[in-house]
Amino acid sequence: MPQIRVLTGITPSGTPHLGNYVGAIRPAIAASRAPGVESFYFLADYHALVKVQEPERVQRSTLEIAAAWLACGLEPDHVRFYRQSDIPEATELTWLLTCVAGKGLLNRAHAYKAAVDRNREGGEDDDAGITAGLFMYPVLMAADILLFNAHKVPVGRDQVQHIEMARDFAQRFNHLYGDHFTLPEAAIEEQVATLPGLDGRKMSKSYDNTIPLFAPPAQLKKLIFSIVTDSRAPGEPKDTEGSALFQLYQAFASAEETQAMRAAYADGIGWGDAKQELFERVDAEVAPLREKYEALVAHPQRIEQQLRDGAQALRTQYATPFLRELRAAVGLRELGERVASTAPVKQAQAALPAFKQYREADGRFRFKLVDGERVLLQSRAFDSPKEAGARIGVLRRDGFAGADADVALGEGADHAAVRAALDALRAAEDAKA
Repeated sequence: MPQIRVLTGITPSGTPHLGNYVGAIRPAIAASRAPGVESFYFLADYHALVKVQEPERVQRSTLEIAAAWLACGLEPDHVRFYRQSDIPEATELTWLLTCVAGKGLLNRAHAYKAAVDRNREGGEDDDAGITAGLFMYPVLMAADILLFNAHKVPVGRDQVQHIEMARDFAQRFNHLYGDHFTLPEAAIEEQVATLPGLDGRKMSKSYDNTIPLFAPPAQLKKLIFSIVTDSRAPGEPKDTEGSALFQLYQAFASAEETQAMRAAYADGIGWGDAKQELFERVDAEVAPLREKYEALVAHPQRIEQQLRDGAQALRTQYATPFLRELRAAVGLRELGERVASTAPVKQAQAALPAFKQYREADGRFRFKLVDGERVLLQSRAFDSPKEAGARIGVLRRDGFAGADADVALGEGADHAAVRAALDALRAAEDAKA
């Protein structure tokens, strides 16, 4: 049975904290041990340059993030672990994809649009302070994914758009030059654990409320004892709901330990005692990881060698031969070389799927999405063509989330066929942009 290839990018942008460990590192390492999965983990140091222009910080953060994942149990002998900048084929592929990427699509990238909106609110020029790196970020991310033909990419909902863009670029390239790329799927992480920080808000470097993952015991204890709590005294029952202290404890404790702490809250445990229990529970899990981390950071050349070995193995097995294939496909070959084209034969251009709007005998308006003779979607009746057209616009922009009061699947059609049709329409539209 073929393995599912799963690719995870890790941006080195600071010292890892407990929130990173619980929300990303711990579950990702557990997932890497699942049967039937080929896992790729890479340090996205080129991506870090979009936000960080301090060379020493980039270097140090890359070391710390690599050491953190290794200390927490990532096994380079069983997964692909490498650094983005050690794979030059990724940047070459970025250019090949840039040449098929629609600027109109890149204009709609969330991060770019958010930066433009901030400029407009401040009365600045739309692109003031915006680098081409931020604008082109989705193309580099697509190259990271498509270079290894990943099947799935674990992302939060805010990153789904980037996976859809990677699919779009891959489809355009495949249409022009033949089938080379697998279309990746977003593996949406619905249940990502988020930890509260010292002030009760989400633990985040931007709030300056984090607890470093590998803080020495004394510092860890001091930080935990600084967690904000209410003024209820020992002996007064306390609520677990909304308690940052309890949420942190629950993230590290077993079900039995969590239940015991819940009972202690009801019995009025003092905040000092609760914080001591939290410190002991966190330190029990983190202490052996801290020891491994400190040993790894003390010998950066060992990590350097692991990353280079991982990259070289991938280049030899996948990246270099695949780029050779792609270069030939687009015409970057020796001048005397004859290569049988793998691009689609341009006979009569295949008809795109289409929305067809029409008026029934009852005077009301309907539409359907068709692919050839096949009806993929069928609408209900609308009172005006404007209403029907507006619903079509929503489908074109946002995609098809499922049958509802307005639209139903055609007979024998499924969600995958509808999405493929809408992707094709969007690609054709962006190609004209």
